[in-house]
Amino acid sequence: MADPKVLGIVLAGGEGKRLSPLTLDRAKPAVPFAGLYRLIDFALSNLVNAGVLRIAVLTQYKSHSLDRHITTTWRMSSMLGNYVTPVPAQQRLGPQWYTGSANAIYQSLNLIYDEKPDLVIVFGADHVYRMDPRQMIAQHLESGAAATVAGIRVPRSEASAFGVIKTGPDGRQVEAFLEKPADPPGLHDSPDETFVSMGNYLFSTDVLLDALRSDAEDPSSKHDMGGNIMPMMVDRGLAQVYDFQSNEVPGAAPTDTGYWRDVGTLDSYYDAHMDLCALVPVFNLYNSQWPILTHIPPHPPAKFVHEDDGRVGRAVNSVVSNGVIVSGALVRESVLSPGVRVEEHAVVERSVIMDNTVIGPHAVVRNAIIDKGVVVPAGVQIGVDKEHDRARGFVVSDGGVTVLGKFQEVTH
Repeated sequence: MADPKVLGIVLAGGEGKRLSPLTLDRAKPAVPFAGLYRLIDFALSNLVNAGVLRIAVLTQYKSHSLDRHITTTWRMSSMLGNYVTPVPAQQRLGPQWYTGSANAIYQSLNLIYDEKPDLVIVFGADHVYRMDPRQMIAQHLESGAAATVAGIRVPRSEASAFGVIKTGPDGRQVEAFLEKPADPPGLHDSPDETFVSMGNYLFSTDVLLDALRSDAEDPSSKHDMGGNIMPMMVDRGLAQVYDFQSNEVPGAAPTDTGYWRDVGTLDSYYDAHMDLCALVPVFNLYNSQWPILTHIPPHPPAKFVHEDDGRVGRAVNSVVSNGVIVSGALVRESVLSPGVRVEEHAVVERSVIMDNTVIGPHAVVRNAIIDKGVVVPAGVQIGVDKEHDRARGFVVSDGGVTVLGKFQEVTH
């Protein structure tokens, strides 16, 4: 199959409870990231950069901002039959919403029937990474596998928090899918490492259709891709793993190799932003050969003003978006989204500040995530005293990050 026809399906129905309050008003894949992007932009960019140009995004929870982002940003050439389209839960098979990721695809089989692809590639919508799926597709075709799952190597000591892939002696054939095992199996070529599922799958279409139909008829199934469909493939001897470490992304630096973040918690979301602020970023946004694509809002360039005694507008080791004004304030190791204002003598350190938030004069924001449209009054401190933060109704994560929701009121 020299040039297979590939349909992309992105699973974007996640509720994202562990990211609350960032998900109180939006779906998890629509959560902003790195100033300009939404989480879903990473999966979509990886697919589109690889030439997968027909993509259905399956949505469910609080999907309005996600639908709007996809329809206004991800416009493909309809003349060539290409598209990225949001597909809401349609209840085609009865009065029920999606009961799992496999059920979401099963309820949307019309997409596959209409497109008649040779292969179906299924990606999650809420991970931060770069990947060239063409190499996964090439291995799938070369190996003759019916199902291929992308696996990332992690230390065995950390693997119990994830879905784990146990491979055979050849390092490819999947022998078992294990959900958060207490004693994860080591790899044959690296006993101290374990394959963790990235939630990215590739299927030969006929095999996927058969598996989805079988799963739908099983009343004991949770109808989950990783929990049910892939174990079914393993039992039938049809599944192989693709080693993400072998993926070579055009233009990527050596420090980028193997970077993948599951930003499913407030602390992992925060840590991924701090990765961007490092002197040598652990994840490099500046790869023009494999760009992360999104809509860039029409703001003017960022501006830094004042150079008086004790009042200098400056940002150090930070990511600053367009439309930001830092007015006689200090920003250090932080990510500022479009339209943010940081007023005189304010200090923002190790924080993520989202669109159109205002940090008032002499305010201090430290180790915090502040969602869109928040006004921090003059002299107020956030993230300095965690008990005081909790008393004011702010969320404080397990890792000690103070988090404010969209338009949340701030008091002294």
